[in-house]
Amino acid sequence: MTGCKSEVGIAGYILVGGGSTRFGRDKALVEFDGQPMLARMMKLMRGVTKDVKVVTAPDKYAEFGAQLVADRWPGQGPLGGIITALEDAAQSAVRPEWNLIVSCDMPFLTQEWLAFLGERAAKSNAQVVFARSGTGPEPLCACWQTDAAAKLRSGFERGVRKVMEGIALLRAEVLDEADWKRFDSAGRLFWNMNTAADYEEARRILEAERK
Repeated sequence: MTGCKSEVGIAGYILVGGGSTRFGRDKALVEFDGQPMLARMMKLMRGVTKDVKVVTAPDKYAEFGAQLVADRWPGQGPLGGIITALEDAAQSAVRPEWNLIVSCDMPFLTQEWLAFLGERAAKSNAQVVFARSGTGPEPLCACWQTDAAAKLRSGFERGVRKVMEGIALLRAEVLDEADWKRFDSAGRLFWNMNTAADYEEARRILEAERK
């Protein structure tokens, strides 16, 4: 899949949820490298698969020209968004086997890593494939089997809300430093912007790299 787009085997979903209360404004709309984060993530994902949708609250982000999927459990955290994505995939006309699901607030993700993640998933017997970085598991940049939706939905209905607790219900393959380090020599691949300070630091890093 590296260097080409998947036609059927993998779909892409970008999670844009939450109220960005810690951040102070809508993270999807802040500019990074000259474009809004959501537009940047859409372009990145389209380098891996042509089938890219945005999971979000209803009636948002239509101006980006994206296919929008209404989060079925807005305000309930990313696990609800992941289940929404998988159930959407299960009902789509061309049902993908795998779904690359990422958060919209990861400015240093690369197309190369996402393509590699999709390739590993395609060869895996797991239901979810994700990395463990130096700071812990990275479940908001993962590949999920469409068939995992039912088990996740069942757990969600029993009160499971944390993504890692959802993953515990599935067969998981965890990629370690040996897998992701070559895509992340600077240690920033999985950086996410939880606060305005994180965003400013990401901008400083980008500017420093271009000097």
